[in-house]
Amino acid sequence: MLTPSCSSARSPGRVWLGAGPAASRMARWLPRSTDLTRFCQKLNRVKTLEDDMMETSFNRCLSTIDLTLLGIGGMVGSGLYVLTGTVAKEMAGPAVIVSFIIAGFASLLAALCYAEFGARVPKTGSAYMFTYVSVGEIWAFLIGWNVLLEYMIGGAAVARAWSGYLDSIFNHKIKNFTETHVGTWQVPFLAHYPDFLAAAILLVATTFISFGAKVSSWLNHVFSAISMGVILFILIMGFILAQPKNWSAQEGGFAPYGLSGIMAGTATCFYAFVGFDVIAASSEEARNPQRAVPRAIAFSLGLATGAYILVSVVLTLMVPWHTLDPDSALADAFYRRGYAWAGFLVAAGSICAMNTVLLSNLFSLPRIVYAMAEDGLFFRIFSRVHPRTQVPVVGIVVFGLLMALLALVFDLEALVQFLSIGTLLAYTFVAASIIVLRFQQQKGDVPALAAGGRPSPEPHEGPSAGELKEYESFSDKLQLVDRDKSKEHREPGQLKAAFEPYLEFLSDFYPGEVVTVAVVTLMVSAICLCSVLVFGSTHLHLPTWSYSLLLVLFSLGFLLSLLLIWAHEQQHGTQTFQIPLVPLSPALSILLNIYLMLKLSYMTWLRFAVWLLLGLLVYFGYGIWHSKENLREPREQRLSARYVVFPSGSLEERVQPVQPSAQPASLPDTDTADSKR
Repeated sequence: MLTPSCSSARSPGRVWLGAGPAASRMARWLPRSTDLTRFCQKLNRVKTLEDDMMETSFNRCLSTIDLTLLGIGGMVGSGLYVLTGTVAKEMAGPAVIVSFIIAGFASLLAALCYAEFGARVPKTGSAYMFTYVSVGEIWAFLIGWNVLLEYMIGGAAVARAWSGYLDSIFNHKIKNFTETHVGTWQVPFLAHYPDFLAAAILLVATTFISFGAKVSSWLNHVFSAISMGVILFILIMGFILAQPKNWSAQEGGFAPYGLSGIMAGTATCFYAFVGFDVIAASSEEARNPQRAVPRAIAFSLGLATGAYILVSVVLTLMVPWHTLDPDSALADAFYRRGYAWAGFLVAAGSICAMNTVLLSNLFSLPRIVYAMAEDGLFFRIFSRVHPRTQVPVVGIVVFGLLMALLALVFDLEALVQFLSIGTLLAYTFVAASIIVLRFQQQKGDVPALAAGGRPSPEPHEGPSAGELKEYESFSDKLQLVDRDKSKEHREPGQLKAAFEPYLEFLSDFYPGEVVTVAVVTLMVSAICLCSVLVFGSTHLHLPTWSYSLLLVLFSLGFLLSLLLIWAHEQQHGTQTFQIPLVPLSPALSILLNIYLMLKLSYMTWLRFAVWLLLGLLVYFGYGIWHSKENLREPREQRLSARYVVFPSGSLEERVQPVQPSAQPASLPDTDTADSKR
């Protein structure tokens, strides 16, 4: 019998190099295989959700109408009054309409994913939370880290647009005064002059947000009502002043920059639709999130997309697209057509609309920070909730000040370009998370252990002859692998019975394991396919035959991964909203999002890479050690027994290193059984 001893037993994972002091010293510094395995498990561990997900320290006071108006306020703001003119003049011309249609469709695919997650996991955190419960910790942190930047830049960009519109009302007197008495900057990526007005409005908005969700919602209702009234006026007045000749060939035509310009404009137009995830971020404060979140996302996205398309039509028909003023396109168009009073009304309405976007960003960002801090991945101070207002007041104040600083010094165009990449990355991971989650077993799908460590039998069911069942001890959940080919009902993540004769080798994997690998393969194939499409004929200068061959190969890889996922059982009959056509819908979302990300400029990717590196420093320096999931892990021995029970009643025991969730109090029995064997 073998007896473990601290002096004689070798660590199971340490590399043994032979006798001698030099070899011993070298072995001490080399990583053990078990350490590397545990490290990878730490990076990919998922969040453990509470049994009662409706329990919260926030105030559940928001209705479907409140969430819908929050979503509209988050989407219809500076994007409508500024982005339409910028994309039309510099990227797509009148074909900005097509750019918004494509961006709206891609956002719809992402929005449906958000709707399913928001209904099933009614917790604050949006894309961060969705990734954490399905994909893994490090990916969730990076998504949350990018969402933080998205909201900070979004708020700062809206504040700069807000000040630009107000300045246009007063004939740019504020700008001239600042340049004369304060000075100008000639630094790349920085604004031409410090925008004190933009910083001031952010500080005022931060103050109102600190008063609680009900006050924020009431302010959003007021500004949204004014904004929608102004949009209705713009459409009626704009169609009266429309001139079809502005789309003619003599003015450059409908699509002067071609398909490439349309797709580049689509990537930037994503900025217009980033606001709908404020609904998912607010799900922990919704009265009935299972119904309110999907409905609010659908209503708000539909109304916002229609508004963007119609306003783009009106704007490019009122004046020639190449004469638009990117800073205040709509107001300037009315001024040039001789309707100064209408231009003044549009400018005032745009300020109200931008106020809703500011409120939306300042409302969402501290809640993302709160979710990360509550999980231990970010600094704990941000998880404090004010006892009276029931909002994370520390996060609101700190990040409100950071937004004000960004608005003070950075240029609007640089901010908008940097914003799109974080949004697209979040959409991509949420879509992938939907596929992974849909093919996982639900919490109630696996039977619990009965007393004595034996599985409790299901009523009216019993093991039939020929079944092979496998149980893992020292776990609060029982994984059951059923190989009865005649059984029609199968658990989520298992191979469908119809495909087992053709893909029998996949039956040996755990439920959901093949799907996870297929999702990774699908994303890699999508990246390669989109890279060939974007860079193949321009930057890489590929010959026609190799260009076509690569397209075919990567397309096949994408389709085969999709078919492999589809060949497995998925969850059905849940009580909450589910996105239709899974895995096709999220797969199309992944493909389109990756394509649009690759259309962004290299400087955007460079700044994004720098921000990711900063995030990794924060995660490995703080988050990985303070994570709540890290504190749940047992610190001692990491052995678990696996038992395979055969129909004849015989028992075979195999011992393997695992990472159990239960306390290791009963582990010595496992060691004794191992030594006897």
